Amino acid sequence: MSQILPFPSATAKKAVILARVSSKEQEEGYSIDAQKHRLQLYCTRRNLEVIRVFEITESSTTGDRDQFMEMVAYAKAQKDCIAIVADKVDRVQRSFREFPLLDDLIKAGKIELHFNTENQIIHQKSVSQEHMIWSFHIMLAKAYTDSQRDHVRRSQEHKTRLGEYSSMAPIGYKNIRDDKGRSDIILDPDRAPLIRRLFIEYAEGIYTVPEMTQKAKEWGLRNKAGNQGALSKGNLWHILNNKFYYGYMTVKGQLYPHRYEPLIDKKLYDACQDVFRGWKKKPFKWGEKDFMFRGLIKCATTGATVCGLEKKRTRNSISRKWMYWRCNSPEDPSKTLYVREEDILRQIDVALARLEIPEEMLRDIISDLRETEGTQREFIDRQAADLTKEHQQLQKRLDKVMDLHMDGLIDRGEFERRRKEFRDRQTEVEQQLAAARTGDDGFKDAMLSLLDMMKNIREMFAGSQTEEKRALVGTLFENLTLKGATLCYSFKTPFSWFADLAKNEEWCPRSESNRHTLTDTRF
Repeated sequence: MSQILPFPSATAKKAVILARVSSKEQEEGYSIDAQKHRLQLYCTRRNLEVIRVFEITESSTTGDRDQFMEMVAYAKAQKDCIAIVADKVDRVQRSFREFPLLDDLIKAGKIELHFNTENQIIHQKSVSQEHMIWSFHIMLAKAYTDSQRDHVRRSQEHKTRLGEYSSMAPIGYKNIRDDKGRSDIILDPDRAPLIRRLFIEYAEGIYTVPEMTQKAKEWGLRNKAGNQGALSKGNLWHILNNKFYYGYMTVKGQLYPHRYEPLIDKKLYDACQDVFRGWKKKPFKWGEKDFMFRGLIKCATTGATVCGLEKKRTRNSISRKWMYWRCNSPEDPSKTLYVREEDILRQIDVALARLEIPEEMLRDIISDLRETEGTQREFIDRQAADLTKEHQQLQKRLDKVMDLHMDGLIDRGEFERRRKEFRDRQTEVEQQLAAARTGDDGFKDAMLSLLDMMKNIREMFAGSQTEEKRALVGTLFENLTLKGATLCYSFKTPFSWFADLAKNEEWCPRSESNRHTLTDTRF
């Protein structure tokens, strides 16, 4: 047993034991019990009556320290001077934040501080040297905490530079431990395909967020809460606005590339953002109605979205129903016109006929695509190599500017400026590199799928349900307007390449504009 030095000026006869850990994980070990055991022995040696034991689980450097303040209030409320007994100074405080409060109570004779390891008591009559030693121990505890914080910050910055994400992975990914026990993030085989499908379908601009929420529920897409809950509209909004899915993570408000497999590309993400901006401009009053052209057609006269109007009539117990779309007359804008949906569908059918490709021409096009494969591959490999080299050079510059900042050779402002410059260019290079790596095969595969689709596009449309027809119209057309009873339109790229291809003797998709009205004499 260590020798107990006398402290003749210490007057406390009653004690409060303070056993503190900074996290729940520590509490579940033996730290609290070990502290309590040592402090009970200390109080016995000092002839101190223990009136209460406080087991505190909270940080001494962050938050309001509610449990600690509860202990101080309890000691302050006692009539006698109370000894607050702790294992070490850093169990009581790791900064000078609480110093004024404790010092005032000590000078008023309300409390004493007993530190077992340091064998020190701070009481009402402590001399300046004892206060200096107390402050010195606080300073050491603070220095240790600051050092740990710096280490964690450097470690986090290093992980960020390596593209590692330290938080919970978003829906569509899974947090795992690899064979060496290190944390990692991988694609969730169950949810990832559904998240990708969400982006693809929303980018068509046909469905609202509530409609996509219902679709996600029908697909069986659930959140991470034990596979229990369906996604809310808020969940879906955060998913569609999360840059993590195309390869970037947000750390403390800054955007960094991560090393995990992207679920989508930035082009698809940007398409969804364009749709978000579009919906904000046109909230549909009849959004709950399953109207085929809802939100897809505008009035050429006023620029407003045309409204659907359903008419019903029952005669001899037989009900009939007609669908009209309301717009304004181009000759007299004050006059309202009602165009029957059947008339619009007939014009859609004429437009789709322009996209159909004869079987013989289809074979020629596929043959041409395959003949160009070797030359394209050589060019793309060379382009990818140049981009990879530039990306590596940019990463070296980023590492260097980080080292300069950590060594104090450049200030925070200069560091942020240079980092942003390199990050922006690195983002551009990564996008170009991704396009170069996947563009060749992806382009040919997409072209072959499109060509196959074009063979029977009219039959596909005619045999589809209302929701499928809406999806096809939103996929194929843009700038749909009603000019009186005439439907005007443009084909979206790449469908515009196939317009009137069957009428051309040579395949030249860009030979003329694809902008037409359905009364155009050219067809």
